[in-house]
Amino acid sequence: MSHVLRVAIVDPHDTGREELKRLLLGLDSIWLEAECSRYEFFADVVAQTNPEIGIVALDFDQEKALDLVSKVTQQSPDCAIFVVSSSHDGTVILKAMRAGAKEFLPQPVRIDDLLAAIERLTERRFGRGDQKARGSTVIAMTGVTGGVGVSTIAVNLGCALARNDKNSVVLVDLDLCLGDADVLLDAIPDYTIVDVAQNVTRLDFSLLKRSLTKHSSGLFLLPRPIQLEDVALVSAEDIQRVVGLLKASFTHLVMDLSKAFTPLDMMAMEMAQHIVLVTQLDLPCLRNVVRLLMSFNNIQGMAEKVKIVVNRTGLESGQINIKKAEEIIGREIFWQIPNDYRACSESRNNGVPLLESAPRSPVTHAIVGLAEALCGESAKTAEKKSAKGGLFKLFAK
Repeated sequence: MSHVLRVAIVDPHDTGREELKRLLLGLDSIWLEAECSRYEFFADVVAQTNPEIGIVALDFDQEKALDLVSKVTQQSPDCAIFVVSSSHDGTVILKAMRAGAKEFLPQPVRIDDLLAAIERLTERRFGRGDQKARGSTVIAMTGVTGGVGVSTIAVNLGCALARNDKNSVVLVDLDLCLGDADVLLDAIPDYTIVDVAQNVTRLDFSLLKRSLTKHSSGLFLLPRPIQLEDVALVSAEDIQRVVGLLKASFTHLVMDLSKAFTPLDMMAMEMAQHIVLVTQLDLPCLRNVVRLLMSFNNIQGMAEKVKIVVNRTGLESGQINIKKAEEIIGREIFWQIPNDYRACSESRNNGVPLLESAPRSPVTHAIVGLAEALCGESAKTAEKKSAKGGLFKLFAK
């Protein structure tokens, strides 16, 4: 998990204070240190508890609240003050900033606005040095055509990441029409992404976690809708907010996209640090790689995030070789995953991840290596580790 921030809040309105508490108590990155119902006592509360964040509601008495912001800022400069107000008056915002507030949040407070403010504070405070906060690694998985094995790689990549006790990993199935992540994990979810989308305006972490299905590997799953007609209930804005919540709660987020490059897929790719583009070594697939890269080049910052992964290498003697493929697409191949039809077929049909069903298979080792390469180690380092037997030791028991 990321660095935990201690928070103290003050709001004389009981309803507003309880609503704010509900949001904060659902955040794994937040510890609610203290709450206060009187402006007069809050400066002493902050001085005694030394929280990283103090949240001051302005609406009960704006003048007193702004004086309090100024007082706390002077007396406890290490406490960042967030103010909340239902007023959208630019003068009020300016007064709050001049009093020393670091963030202004409209009331009722939206969870994504609060998370964004916390993230900005975290980056300012822990963005440098040894205390740098651990952020969330977001990986978008997509293919150049159907049937290239994206879902198999996504599910097993998530399971590989979840093996590390330091990681908390969630897989989101964004192939809303034909996704099969639940089948590959032999899971029968109680809730789907539609349930989350329909409650997104009042979503907190407690509700979100109850909506996820946890696999025995430690991987959490948010599956696609059950009914095809429910696909229209999920919007790109919903995905943006859900991903924002998941980023704040999990160290790793893997998204299995559709192959249609819908607005939902594009939103997911914009929010990802890595876009894993899966292909095979045949001309139609490589042609699509070129076409997609040309389109990505027109979207600021997107092409740089793309990692090309070749699946099923060694499938047959008629495949185009890696060197020729790199000449065709004009980029280096980031990773290769060998063909092992039997292991992958048994894994899919039994709903058992490769780490459990075929731990010694070359395809399993390759996916573990891909997980390491994407999440901190360079591809070159991971390849050396594999060559020295480092990855094989994981399965020696």
